[in-house]
Amino acid sequence: MIDINLIRTNKELVKENIRKKFQNKKLVLVDEVEELDKKVRALKQEGDNLRQSRNALSTQIGGLMKDKKVQEANRVKEQVRKTNERIAEIEAEEEKLNAQIKKDMMTIPNIIASDVPIGENDTKNVEGKRFLEPKIPDFEIPYHTEIMEKLGGIDIDSSRRTSGQGFYYLLGDVARLHSAILAYARDFMINKGFTYVIPPFMIRGDVVSGVMSFDEMDNMMYKIEGEDLYLIGTSEHSMIGRFMGQIIDGNKLPLTLTSYSPCFRKEKGAHGIEERGVYRIHQFEKQEMIVICKPEDAEKWYEKMWNYSVELFVSMEIPVRQLICCSGDLADLKYRSCDIEAWSPRQKKYFEVCSCSNLTDAQARRLNIKYKNEKGENVYANTLNNTVVAPPRMLIAFLENHLQKDGSVTIPKVLQPYMGGKTKIEVAR
Repeated sequence: MIDINLIRTNKELVKENIRKKFQNKKLVLVDEVEELDKKVRALKQEGDNLRQSRNALSTQIGGLMKDKKVQEANRVKEQVRKTNERIAEIEAEEEKLNAQIKKDMMTIPNIIASDVPIGENDTKNVEGKRFLEPKIPDFEIPYHTEIMEKLGGIDIDSSRRTSGQGFYYLLGDVARLHSAILAYARDFMINKGFTYVIPPFMIRGDVVSGVMSFDEMDNMMYKIEGEDLYLIGTSEHSMIGRFMGQIIDGNKLPLTLTSYSPCFRKEKGAHGIEERGVYRIHQFEKQEMIVICKPEDAEKWYEKMWNYSVELFVSMEIPVRQLICCSGDLADLKYRSCDIEAWSPRQKKYFEVCSCSNLTDAQARRLNIKYKNEKGENVYANTLNNTVVAPPRMLIAFLENHLQKDGSVTIPKVLQPYMGGKTKIEVAR
């Protein structure tokens, strides 16, 4: 959510930002907010004047009663009664208008960075840097579920019977590899100075609406029937929600946190659930990184965070690249974002495995997260998030890049301690 002062002082900047995001249908909201805001400020001024007048009248009543001028006092009391009625009307109208302003403001997108590429959708995203040289082996690489099946590591048929499409059972060494990657990612971030957290996996509706746009909420979140609770789509939701309504000691910033959670997603409106694969699914596990910092430090942390993902993947000998998200591919709360994409030797292209975002103060405004600065002022913090690793998708990249001609999969040195010393996963007999 942007600062309403932007609409008061630079309405055209807000409109131009909406145009850059190809969301022209939202342009009317800017004018609507401007008009509603004028009405609210006029009502507030009227209410303040009436309260001031009421105080003067109340003082007058005391003097009249003291002088035993009862009839005059009663006339003034009637004025006070009418004034109170009007004040109540004003307060009710203010509440109604402010609710509409908040609804509109939560729909108007955050201002994007000036150097974000302009484009309507993800086809206009721009490649940044590449890390490690992509390799194409001299043998055919099977589809990832075929690799897992040969390793005795997956059962999708049973999951369809128990849960439906978009779920899976991981088995044996592949399941162990999944857990090993999460454990390694956890320790990797702890060694970077991040505090490890296991958050709640369900959150209330006011937290959901604070951390994401309404469209994202509808497309992603599973609601618990009969309760004001939602299953999290990523631990970022409950991690940021933890600080809702809080004033953080500025001396404690930045807060650098890494969290583990299962994640649940409807994937409504997405590219669909793959029948055979584990690329886009309803349930998975993830290690996340979250930073809450002062505004002047946000861009520095953004650079650090996506580079941590690169470092993690390179340490596991997986080629990756940075892909800079264009304006039309940015979610409404994002100031800037980039994906880290891993190389797929089978497809001979990169695919997304991490997403890093700087949201400036957009989430903090929605959730009222502030910190006390050096002047003793309470100001909005900035929030950032990034995927450390999400193993189901990560497993695809891992298995393809470490697959051997005989069907076995090698384990890089950094993961061997988490795999009980194993250097290879052999084909199941």
